[in-house]
Order: sequence, then C-alpha cells, then structure tokens
Amino acid sequence: MTDPISAPAAETSYPIGSRNRVKRLHERAKYDRASVWSVLDSAMLCHVAYVIDGQPYCTPTIHWRDGDRLYWHGSSASRMLRALAHGVPVCLTVSHLDGLVLARTGFNHSANYRSAMCFGTAALVEDPAEKAAALEALIDRYYPDRAAMLRPISAQEMKATSVIAMTIEEAAMKTRAKGVADDEEDLGHPVWAAVIPVAQVIGAAEPCPRGATDTPRAASLDAYRPGRRLDEAFLETQKLWEGER
Repeated sequence: MTDPISAPAAETSYPIGSRNRVKRLHERAKYDRASVWSVLDSAMLCHVAYVIDGQPYCTPTIHWRDGDRLYWHGSSASRMLRALAHGVPVCLTVSHLDGLVLARTGFNHSANYRSAMCFGTAALVEDPAEKAAALEALIDRYYPDRAAMLRPISAQEMKATSVIAMTIEEAAMKTRAKGVADDEEDLGHPVWAAVIPVAQVIGAAEPCPRGATDTPRAASLDAYRPGRRLDEAFLETQKLWEGER
C-alpha cells in the first residue's frame, strides 16, 4: 500500500482534469492523496452517483479504501449493483459537517465542512478470493481483528452479497474551516454571529441482551470509547488495519 507521504512527488496528488477541477472557491481545494484519503477514511457512509438509461441515481452505502482502490457492497439483487456490474463511470462522494456558520447577512451564512469527490469506473468484483478478502476487510477496517472472531460467512451469504470496486482516477478534497466571513460594513449590525461546531460523538455501548451476555469486549474496539469523535475513531482504525497488512 502506497504511503502518500513517502511516495514519489508525482504520485502524491491525483491528476487534475475536467471532472475533478474545483472551479468555485478553488482555493479551498486540495488534490493530494493524503487530503483526499483523510476525508474518505474518517467516514463510513458515502454516496455513489451513476446513470442508468439516462436516469441519474445517487445511492448511500458503506465504503472502505485500500490504497487507491475503493470498495462498497450491497445486495446482489440491488439496482445499483446490477447496473455497475460490468463497468460504469461513477462519482463517489463523502462529506462531513463540521460547523454551522451564522453571519450578519443571509448571503454570508455558511457551513464548515470537509468533502471528497472521487471519479472512476466501478465494476463488480468477480474473483472469489478478492471478494472474500474485501468482505473481511469491510469488518477489520472498521473493527480491527474482528473478522477472525466471527462465525464464518456462509456460501449463501456470499452469494447474496456483491462487492463493487473502483480505482480512483481523479479526486478532489474541498473544505471550509474558518469563522464568520462578514463584510466590514456589516460588523456593526446588531445580530448574534458565531460558528456552532458540529461533530458525531460516540455514545455508551448498548450490549445485546440475547445470547451469550458475558463475553468481554475486545480491546481492539478501544477506538470506540464514549465521548470520542467518530471521525477520529475511524482514522485510527484505518491506520491500525493498514499497519497489520
């Protein structure tokens, strides 16, 4: 797996083309792998956009990343999986809301955010070994070392689940991380202005009351401690997973 910091300079950034070039507020954009990957790896949900017979669709799903390779899964009967099976151009997007920006004018209200858009050709993973490894990675990437603790996936479950993969061809990360951007002439207007930070925070676990109830929680789940930011936990588990491979 390529380290975005130690890779040759030519490989640290994605090529910039007509699909991923940020035109509005382009100074907020970054194209290097480290920035794009930080947004992808700190989330579990993405949205995959594609076109079927001229009709656009956008499907939310769980994603995971292995280098420049993105994976997501779904029911073998789903419309998205059937449509993407043989190679279709897609745009996969991940976004984080980090703050509500309340200004003194409606025009300057905004949001602090991080987002990444990735472009490539998605296709069904048909090789049985790659598919099995990808489904195991889906577990271990978020919950380190957990796959080996689980009841092995059955043949029927494997048949009912499809995995899609896409090599990132172009990508861009865009962010806003600053305060209220009111114009000087509006600063005296008597209305409260501020940034309200927003974050997903992990709560206390609610153990399943059915079956064995005295099984201890694995130490590998320590990233998910109550009160911690979820995006920070996801970045930690991604790093652990990469380090074990």
